[in-house]
Amino acid sequence: YADFNSRLGLRRQAMVHAALLLISLALLPILPEAHWKPQGDAEPIGSILLLLTATIGLPYFLLSSTTPLLQAWYWQRFRSAVPYRLFALSNFASMLALLGFPVLFEPALSLPELGWAWSALYAVFAIVCAGTGFLSARAAAAQSAVAGGLSGADAAAAATGTSQPSVAPPGMRQLMWLALSAMGSMMLLAVTNHVTQNIASVPFLWVIPLALYLLTFILCFDHPRWYRRGLFLVLLAAAVPAMAFTIGSLNLKVAAPLYFAGLFVACMVCHGELAATKPDPAYLTRFYLMVSVGGALGAVLIAIVAPLTLPGYFELGIALVLLAALM
Repeated sequence: YADFNSRLGLRRQAMVHAALLLISLALLPILPEAHWKPQGDAEPIGSILLLLTATIGLPYFLLSSTTPLLQAWYWQRFRSAVPYRLFALSNFASMLALLGFPVLFEPALSLPELGWAWSALYAVFAIVCAGTGFLSARAAAAQSAVAGGLSGADAAAAATGTSQPSVAPPGMRQLMWLALSAMGSMMLLAVTNHVTQNIASVPFLWVIPLALYLLTFILCFDHPRWYRRGLFLVLLAAAVPAMAFTIGSLNLKVAAPLYFAGLFVACMVCHGELAATKPDPAYLTRFYLMVSVGGALGAVLIAIVAPLTLPGYFELGIALVLLAALM
């Protein structure tokens, strides 16, 4: 959606997004009725997906598309090289919410109170996001009017912010973005499932791998200095066989630190390579499209396909083999 929308004029982008935000407000609050919940011993995957679609589907869709859309608006308005660093800021905010919710909000508020509070904050977000779109469209229109008074190369430079045309990323590069993103997602879920289901069911233990996953996005997209390819490839070459050798261990004090460290190194490599190969900001929505599709693909393979097709828990072993092959 963000990739398609970014091909429209900024004014149309803002109008389409504002319209969808308005529609999503009609779905609030995000509190499902009891009959939406899965019943009996039937397979719950379909019921859960339907429940999520009917309650938070459209709001989540719009929130998920905010980061690439706002960066596209920023680029079209300011022609600055900053947009990709905003992805690090977005993931930093996600990690604050991840860590803050179970510590601050969940203990203090009931489920209905949380639903109403989230819905109210989402309404504020919708207003701010729509306003940002229209302000960006107005500024871009003013810039176009200024560029219209120029001629030839001067007009092109004013419109694009550069004298050299950007080159579209080749198809193999886009497939590599997808593969790297999918690999990071697969490792996150495979490690989380293995530690929390096969080793120890500790409350909120799943927060640690997800926080590490987000931290790698923050570091890799904040500045190139955080990802040193040679160092992390050496660490990964040591971590992969160590993780494979320890799959059978049920010692939480040994397995959890090893797997969490290995997950961090694996995601630093995957996301570091993503950040190192990011395209010109003119194609940033295509970049995020491939990153998002890859992340979703990895999640579907681990969370849905593997439990329905494999006779046992082999996800982590398969993920380690694929990780080694990809590297």
